[in-house]
Amino acid sequence: MRHFLRVFDFSPLEIQYLLKRAQELKKHFKEGISHRPLTGQILALIFEKPSTRTRVSFEAAMHRLGGQTIFLSRGDLQLARGEPLKDTARVLSRYVHAIVVRTFGQEVLEELARYASVPIINGLSDKHHPCQALSDVLTVIEKKGGLEGLKIAWVGDGNNVAHSWMEAAARLGFEFVLACPQGYDPDPQILQEVQEQAPIPVKIVRDPIEAVRGADVINTDVWASMGQEDEAQERKKVFAPYQVNKELLAHAKPEAIVLHCLPAHRGEEITEEVLEGPQSVVWDQAENKMWLHLALLEWLLAK
Repeated sequence: MRHFLRVFDFSPLEIQYLLKRAQELKKHFKEGISHRPLTGQILALIFEKPSTRTRVSFEAAMHRLGGQTIFLSRGDLQLARGEPLKDTARVLSRYVHAIVVRTFGQEVLEELARYASVPIINGLSDKHHPCQALSDVLTVIEKKGGLEGLKIAWVGDGNNVAHSWMEAAARLGFEFVLACPQGYDPDPQILQEVQEQAPIPVKIVRDPIEAVRGADVINTDVWASMGQEDEAQERKKVFAPYQVNKELLAHAKPEAIVLHCLPAHRGEEITEEVLEGPQSVVWDQAENKMWLHLALLEWLLAK
């Protein structure tokens, strides 16, 4: 029994298997080939934060594999009245076969994993968003034919998605450069762990042009994540030079692709012109969440 709380929970070979399997499952389902190895199994989703893509893609993935889902907000559970996480983990483990959790603190996931007897999957925390990063990598592989020799740039906040991308770079060995404003770098402890394991050191720069120069992939995210709404106005000022726009894109390779995990704030971290432009692959990227989740659920739960 395995948990998936961060990208570093899986080995390079395991990640490569998941990415390949996601491609296979996508092909099979689009050809109309039925595959229902999780018939009779139940996936619980505990979400303390709003979600469109993560929730629906996990639910759709589980249903496609023959299983069922139960969605629970924090207010639906006795957690809202102070029941300990360890009690919730042990009880739900008797009812369902796996639990996806979307929460604030990474310690919530770790506590649930410590006491659960079924897989706990991180559907987003303040520190990591591993399923997002791997489905994004899947999109890059589809569009570029692989990862070898690519330069991938991250422009903006050194947030949870950036952390998971850094860990993916360390596991899979591609060049990853982040352009972050001073004071908005990735978590130093996570960065240290990444640098200790990465075959190509992850680089942090202040100049977004330097980050995207010659890049094959440009990735960005919102400037203020969930829970940082009170910082939004200040962040708009700080991050204004980090907007992914036509001028910044001109410094990347002509065939560079643009990623955004959505939802996007058009006119802030990315312009409408770029988001809706020919180099944007964000809709394929959003779809690939479901295919990565199929591969992950199959791997964790299929007997």
